[in-house]
This record gives sequence, structure tokens and C-alpha cells, in this order.
Amino acid sequence: MPIYEYICKDCNQKFEAVRSFSQADDPIKCSYCGGENTNRTVSKCWAIGNNSVTLSATSSGSGCAGCSGGNCAHCHS
Repeated sequence: MPIYEYICKDCNQKFEAVRSFSQADDPIKCSYCGGENTNRTVSKCWAIGNNSVTLSATSSGSGCAGCSGGNCAHCHS
């Protein structure tokens, strides 16, 4: 299962959660304050290949956060 990043609008803390693809945008409580005013954030992904390193910022709902750590076309662009 992928690791998703969330931000709490109540305490401004970022936290991660391991969730299935179908749960990615479901409501989740903040692991710091327990608040329910949270949103999934944009994640960054590092990919190494052919003697180069690529940093890819992904949009919500697709990309490196859902491809098991850099094994998709989004990470190698």
C-alpha cells in the first residue's frame, strides 16, 4: 500500500498514512491533534536511473505516491 501525505488545517502539521488507493481521499484524523480538518498534499518522488536523479512533484490522486516508490513513467519523466 502507498504512503500518502496529509496536512492538518487545525494545527498545520504534515503527517503520513499508509492507506489503500481507494482510501487516499477519504477523511482521516490528524495524527498530532486528532482534528478532522485534513487534506492530502502534493508529494515529491525521487527516481534514479541511467546515471541521473529526477525529482518529480506529483498532483493529488496520481503519480509517484501511487506507484510503489518510483517504478512508473511519472517518476522517470
